[in-house]
Amino acid sequence: MRYFQRRKARIEIVPMIDIMFFLLVFFIMVTLNMIPATGIGGRLPSSTSAAQLDSPQVVISLDASGTLTVDQHGVTLEQLSALLLARGADTRVVIAGAEMAALGDVVAVMDACRGAGISHVGIATREPPP
Repeated sequence: MRYFQRRKARIEIVPMIDIMFFLLVFFIMVTLNMIPATGIGGRLPSSTSAAQLDSPQVVISLDASGTLTVDQHGVTLEQLSALLLARGADTRVVIAGAEMAALGDVVAVMDACRGAGISHVGIATREPPP
């Protein structure tokens, strides 16, 4: 007759905890992907006399092929000038050029910045290896 006896219902906690940890990890990973990456792809040139600057408002990445990216979006020089004009003359700009980027491309980006009235322009570098 034990077969027909009613058992008291139990709520299993361990699977619920597993699901909560899975959701926590999922939301952490999604949040990390939502944060805009300010890291600079490519190999920056090294400098022994580099100085730490204030946090830039615009980071312009220039790769070895001459492609410009601002906030992970590819732009042309004309689009860059229009973007900088819209931001105003008090904007701080950092040019992050790859080590193998052509000097002419860097000068063209600096000219676009000056044409937009930007006077606070820096060039990103890395510390030399010891």
